[in-house]
Amino acid sequence: MIWESVYKLVVWHCIIANELLKKPFSGIMDAVFFGLVILQVVTSVLSYPSGAPTSACVDMMPRHGGVQPKPNPAPYTIHPSSKTFQTGKPITVVIKGPDYRGVLLEARSGSDSIAIGTWQTPPSNTKFLACSGNQQGAITHANTNIKNNSTVYTWIPPATDKNVIFKATVAQQRTVFWVDVMSSTLTSSKGGTSLDVYSSAERIATPRIVTLLLFVLLAIVQYMVALE
Repeated sequence: MIWESVYKLVVWHCIIANELLKKPFSGIMDAVFFGLVILQVVTSVLSYPSGAPTSACVDMMPRHGGVQPKPNPAPYTIHPSSKTFQTGKPITVVIKGPDYRGVLLEARSGSDSIAIGTWQTPPSNTKFLACSGNQQGAITHANTNIKNNSTVYTWIPPATDKNVIFKATVAQQRTVFWVDVMSSTLTSSKGGTSLDVYSSAERIATPRIVTLLLFVLLAIVQYMVALE
């Protein structure tokens, strides 16, 4: 569908350009108009219907030929499945709001511009985007098919004690999009394996210490009785 639209657009502009080329430019205005026609063709083709480019990893700004984002607050909110995270324990993320077609989704630590963690298998109509040297560092759209509240993304937290937020750019169409859509802050939970191991060791050690103390106390009592 998208390529059919692009094809029709290019053909239409080519017809206009062909008519212009049948006669010499009559002045600066004709030359400027012709240049604008060519620029519009290039801009239309160079939009990214099949996903954000890696150059957008840091600022998360769509390369839509000078089109500016809509002002926040956006009609979208990001909902993680938990307010805390543990290293390696998956967290699901949903972008709630109207249907959308384009997306760039990352996890970040505080104000850092580096994508952290790893995303699992992308849902339908989305794909991985290599950001911050990580081939699975971000998620973007694979086409302009509809994504909605049923589109669920899964993120694997890295080993970090820093707070984490999810940040997204969400596009309804090429000229209608929002940047800096952010989730609430997630905090690190220390309830992982190391804590369980410590607790187990403590439970094992406690009875042994009590037994040893009782044995020593009994020895002292026996010694005192022998002295009498």
